[in-house]
Amino acid sequence: MSQGYWKHNKDIPAVFDMFFRRQPFGGGFSIFAGLENMLDALLQFRFSKEDIAYLAEQKIFEDDFLKYLEDFKFSGDVYAMDEGSVIFPNEPIVRIHSNLIEAQIIEGLVLNQINFQSLIATKTSRIWLASKKGTIMEFGLRRAQGADGAMSATRASYVGGASSTSNTLAGKIYDIPVSGTMAHSWIMSFDTELEAFRAYAKMYPDKSVFLIDTYDTLNSGIKNAIIAGRELSEQGYNFGVRLDSGDIQYLSTEVRKQLDKAGFPNAFICVSNELTEEIVETLVQQNAPIKSWGVGTHMVTGGNEASFTGVYKLASRFDPATQKMCPTMKFSDNPEKTTNPGIKNVWRLFDKDGMACADIVALEGEEIPTDEKSVFYHPSIDYRQFSFAPHKAQQMLNLKVKDGKRVAPAEEPGVALKKARINAESQLECFDSTYKRILNPHIYKVSITEQLKDLKLTFIEENLGRKKN
Repeated sequence: MSQGYWKHNKDIPAVFDMFFRRQPFGGGFSIFAGLENMLDALLQFRFSKEDIAYLAEQKIFEDDFLKYLEDFKFSGDVYAMDEGSVIFPNEPIVRIHSNLIEAQIIEGLVLNQINFQSLIATKTSRIWLASKKGTIMEFGLRRAQGADGAMSATRASYVGGASSTSNTLAGKIYDIPVSGTMAHSWIMSFDTELEAFRAYAKMYPDKSVFLIDTYDTLNSGIKNAIIAGRELSEQGYNFGVRLDSGDIQYLSTEVRKQLDKAGFPNAFICVSNELTEEIVETLVQQNAPIKSWGVGTHMVTGGNEASFTGVYKLASRFDPATQKMCPTMKFSDNPEKTTNPGIKNVWRLFDKDGMACADIVALEGEEIPTDEKSVFYHPSIDYRQFSFAPHKAQQMLNLKVKDGKRVAPAEEPGVALKKARINAESQLECFDSTYKRILNPHIYKVSITEQLKDLKLTFIEENLGRKKN
């Protein structure tokens, strides 16, 4: 396509929106993640000599076009929501202003970086909320999709609410706290379970978490953990135990009884083993005495959701006849795939209590008045509409890159990541709990302004017939 644009002199200014079509996991919200990685990759992207040689071997590219690619670099503008933002379907989360060739070439890069990390950040946030904002340890390295997938997943899980990771490299690069416990193989390498616990306690007296399900949780594991734990207690240290199999609710309750009976009310219980947000929520509702949760497979792979439904669509292009930018719109046999035309921004509306009530997609330059009722419309342009007088209206898309350069200097990876995590946590506080339910959440309003509605209607009426011919 890029060679086609070049060949037909269509290297014109264009604007693309990235948005997603539906919430993953049947949820009521998503978390925007991967922006910093995307910006880094975008601004560093070049075609090497080896790349050009490979493309030449394909025998489909003209020499002059390949010469064009030799000097390729992104020179446009990027508007985006802040990383960690709570996001909803059919609203732009990234907006690219560039020439058509540049914008088209970077499509895969933009979607790849944002889609996967947003999926994992959303999954982690659901698990974190299900635990009543408990301690979530990301244990997914061994089940992640390769080394690159593991790094991205660890980063995204931290944005979504995980407090630590077993991925040491990610800990180093992103300044994420690292954590881990003993393995079953450690225990099995000793003659007795107690000997294994004592050896571990001697090495890590202030970080001892005993894995108690290798042989028999209640008749062996917890009893030996109490013996080793008592020896630690006499030295002034606390300890914990970990369950990795069996009926977690029953076993954690029985283990808690034995710990309390032995005089260790402060000894804590952490659990792992194929945990999902549904399992975590159920255990919390049953008052299982669990302090921390080690979550791996379902968190770093997306579990039952294979991908995030982010797409990248042309919203506006330069018209040589009028010498102006003109809106574009995708029509589809599936009405839900029809796009909103024009250059747009998103406004989040808040009530007087600081709670988010709706997101409004508006044409760029439109202002949303506060403390004054306005009418907003369903994106499908049906009969549904609502009126609301927001106490506050916050513009969500902001300039991140101008003319191929960051507006603000890039921060250290760990600094940027912590800001994204804090942003996610603070934004979630602004949404009613009904939107954050694990099952059957309330649907948050994403609507359009009257001006965008009228443009969309006019565009359909005036252009649909012509496009068919």
